[in-house]
Amino acid sequence: MLPVIALVGRPNVGKSTLFNALTQTRDAIVADYPGLTRDRRYGRGKLGDQPYVVIDTGGLSEQRLGMDAEIAGQTHIAMEEADAIIYLVDARDGLTAADETIAVRLRRLNKPTVLLVNKTDGLEPNAACAEFFALGLDGAPLAIAASHGRGVKAAINAALALLDWPPASPDDDRHDDDRLRVAVLGRPNVGKSTLVNRIVGERRVVSSDHPGTTRDAVQVPFERQGKSYVLIDTAGVRRRGKVRQSVEKFSVIKALQAIEQAHVVVLVADAAEDLTDQDTTLLGLTLNAGRALVLAMNKWDGLDSDHKRRVKATLERKLPYLDFARKHFISALHGAGVGELMRSVDQAYQAAMQSMSTHHLNRILQGAVAEHPPKLIRGRRIKLRYAHQGGKNPPLIVIHGNQTDAVPTEYTRYLTSRFRRHFKLWGTPVRIQYNSQDNPYADRKNTLTPRQVEKRRRLMRHVKGS
Repeated sequence: MLPVIALVGRPNVGKSTLFNALTQTRDAIVADYPGLTRDRRYGRGKLGDQPYVVIDTGGLSEQRLGMDAEIAGQTHIAMEEADAIIYLVDARDGLTAADETIAVRLRRLNKPTVLLVNKTDGLEPNAACAEFFALGLDGAPLAIAASHGRGVKAAINAALALLDWPPASPDDDRHDDDRLRVAVLGRPNVGKSTLVNRIVGERRVVSSDHPGTTRDAVQVPFERQGKSYVLIDTAGVRRRGKVRQSVEKFSVIKALQAIEQAHVVVLVADAAEDLTDQDTTLLGLTLNAGRALVLAMNKWDGLDSDHKRRVKATLERKLPYLDFARKHFISALHGAGVGELMRSVDQAYQAAMQSMSTHHLNRILQGAVAEHPPKLIRGRRIKLRYAHQGGKNPPLIVIHGNQTDAVPTEYTRYLTSRFRRHFKLWGTPVRIQYNSQDNPYADRKNTLTPRQVEKRRRLMRHVKGS
């Protein structure tokens, strides 16, 4: 077990900037915009004298309604989980009533707390910290500049010094590479965060019926039936023409990066609306990235039978190329169909990571070619000689032969279908790569024997005489 340290403070005091400095990453979106962080984010600390886990939280405000109440609830959970707390205040704003209110709660919590005075660049440190002694927390305030990294290492070491923690064990350094990473993708307000909360079984991320609630890609580790997962809740992706704020642009970038980081993508669409062009665009991005895919039509419970039939007909008409992906009709709010959805996620991951023997691949290839050979190209038959597996996630099948650059697209689809049916590669795209064999004698001139030279001379005399 590693010590857990939570970053707490008012909105826009630099918690996400400090989180990035401690983890040596750019995972948290940072902007001069209050209330940007809403969900709690976990990261492995890389700055300091010993390993630890750091939690970035949303800003605590004096509002107790709506979104602010949800953010405050997430922050309070992080404070309860933490072994120590780093309390950030803003030297530019000075001591505020909100700072005093938070300090009262921290004193009642009675956990080791380090008070950091941020944004002290350009200020005299002792003068910037003087008024914050009035908060009555143990220890002297420490001046830092999180955006420049000044004083950050000393601050985290001060927090770790408050904990009598045993040395880290090798198990604590286990990375999340062996976890199944599932990205939940979709347009705004289709129920992505609600689905994540339903799968995890708690209000892990902030969710509401207001579009744009999720601003960042939040990774949620959990276990289900003995298997380890990491759910990635992403911000809603709108059409490029509707994205105007710079913060939303960063949110979209994080969502698209989640596709590359994931093993399986769950695309969530609103069944109450028709399948939009943006939904198909996100499908195309997922398939181009080669990720296994599960389609979830959410809000299914509130539709009448006619609407349900129309939605299924629309899927068949608009997505004929998606016949390999499992489609689920669910209600994230009430949990209907979510269990079957996760089973399809497991199946898609197993298909994407499946190993295929060269013997079986060649047997399927030879059978497919014998049953339906490729067409002639300039009077010559395309020859597909042998195949082997070239990669996983997505499965890549490399086929060697002659004139493979002329293989028609429809014949590639035919081979893909044969491989998919035999190996049960449902839920994942399958890619086929052709390699042509070069003629080793293409640039070498044949040397004639004396008998061949004489025969050629007689032939040329005959041709000229005629």
